Amino acid sequence: MSESLSDLEKDIEASRARLDQTIDRIQDRLSPVNLVDEMLGSARQTPLNGIYDDALAVVRRNPLPVLLIAAGVGMLVKKLAQGPRAPVVRRPLTGRIDPAPSAGAERGYDPDQPGGRPARVLEDDAKA
Repeated sequence: MSESLSDLEKDIEASRARLDQTIDRIQDRLSPVNLVDEMLGSARQTPLNGIYDDALAVVRRNPLPVLLIAAGVGMLVKKLAQGPRAPVVRRPLTGRIDPAPSAGAERGYDPDQPGGRPARVLEDDAKA
């Protein structure tokens, strides 16, 4: 029984090691440098081989500016793909505008009164 357990443990360890190697190979293939190499690989077989090699060297030396440029171009393409937007129509205000109330000691607000009207006005209304 103990021999079969040790055999199972060895098999499990071997499977884990193979899985680790597979994951490492996948990570290597998906690295940004390798992705750029794959994208430019077919273009390297053209007469413009030197230009592509120079572009690849620039990307490797300066990845952040190239990434920002690519993001800007992507945003521009997205904006162009959306088409023109409808212009914003601004209409003049046609409703009646109440003037601002005058300030002064006679204008004391009572927070307990509904509507936020001045206390003096409410007292005058109550007297009438």
